[in-house]
This record gives sequence, C-alpha cells and structure tokens, in this order.
Amino acid sequence: MKLIADSPVLRAFHYAFEGVIYATRTQLNMRIHWIAAALVLAATLYLRLQRPYVIGIVIVTAVVLAFELLNTAIEAGVDLMTDLHHPRAKVAKDAAAGAVLVVAFAAVIVGYLTFYEGILAGGDRVYRAVLALPANAVFIALVIVGIVTIVVKARIGHGSALQGGAVSGHAALAFASATFIALLSRSALLASLALFLAILVTQSRVESGIHSAREVFWGGLLGAGVSYGIWTMMALPHVL
Repeated sequence: MKLIADSPVLRAFHYAFEGVIYATRTQLNMRIHWIAAALVLAATLYLRLQRPYVIGIVIVTAVVLAFELLNTAIEAGVDLMTDLHHPRAKVAKDAAAGAVLVVAFAAVIVGYLTFYEGILAGGDRVYRAVLALPANAVFIALVIVGIVTIVVKARIGHGSALQGGAVSGHAALAFASATFIALLSRSALLASLALFLAILVTQSRVESGIHSAREVFWGGLLGAGVSYGIWTMMALPHVL
C-alpha cells in the first residue's frame, strides 16, 4: 500500500479499479454486463472470428461497460447532492440510464452483424447435423433442463418446486426453448420472437412477485446455457 501511496500513477490505477469494483458490487446491471462480455468474448474464440471482428466486439463491449460506470457515477453524484425526490434528479438518473440503453442496443446490433458472418462461415455442417438428430431430442433436452433446475432449487434450499426459489424454472424452460428455436431455425426473426416471448415469461414472474429479477436472470442463464451445451454435445459427433 505504501508503494501505491508514493506513486501518483499507481494511485490513479488503484482508484480506478476501486470504482470498477464498487460498480460491480453494487449494480446488478454491471454484473450482467460483465457476464455478457465474457460470453461474447468466448464466442469470438469459439467461432474463430478474424481480428477486425474481434476488435469491433472488444470496442463495443468496453463502451457498454464504460457507460455503465458513468451511469453509476452520475447516480452517486445526484444522491450526494440531494436526498429529495426532485424531478430534475430523476431526469439526470433516467438520462444516464438511457445512455447505457442506447449503447447496449448498438452493441447488440454490432454483435449480430459480427456473429452472423462467423456463424454462416461454419454453420451449414452443424445445421445439417442437427436436422439428423432424433425428433425427440429437443423434448429430452428440455426435460434435462427441468431436472437441473430442480436440483439447483433443492441445493439452494428455499422455495418450492413450482414456485419461488433461487432460480426460476419458468425462466429456465422459456430461455431453453428460445435457445433451441434460435439454433434450429437459423432465423434472426424467429430467434428474436422466441427471445421476446421468453422475456415476457420472466417479466410476468417478477411482476407477480413470485421471483426477483436476479432469480429469473439466473434461471434464464441456466436454461440457455444447459440447452446450448446439450445441443453442442448432440451435434458435435455428427459434425466431426
């Protein structure tokens, strides 16, 4: 710590990292952005994208994270200046959140345009392999997602099998279904509609008070992750 105190450069880096850690610890959206960034960067490796595409993904990912940090800074500054629910304080916070939303949408568009090329580059063999899978493969995969969800609920130890709990079973199955629709259809329109319906399912669980936003997020992540892993495991032997 003395070395940091004696060096202005190290001290500046130390404070910067403290800001990143604070935002990650206190802001759910920041944690979501970190997870999304890790998944997107892993996808660039999996698809073996060319360097220009990877550079574009790194830039938009960094911009989204930076805007989320700025949003956290603005919220903290507004809270410091006033504890009242002033209309202008609300405008400042809403505008900062809106800025994050804009860059997040831009990142989604850039990601789609980038990964579209990568998926098409080697997707035909995988698509033909999936078509050769048994007709009941998706049904069995959804059953496996349900089993994993129940095991996680039991492991955490609160909530019932059909209501409440550490992860949302409805969100897990909804996002598992949306993942399979996206993988099998290879249609951006159908994938978007499936994702929209899955989000509606998770939103209904939160609005009804059965689950928190964090519980449906982990449920959706579990469902999408397990279903994609099963799909890869089934398709890979046919591709190789």
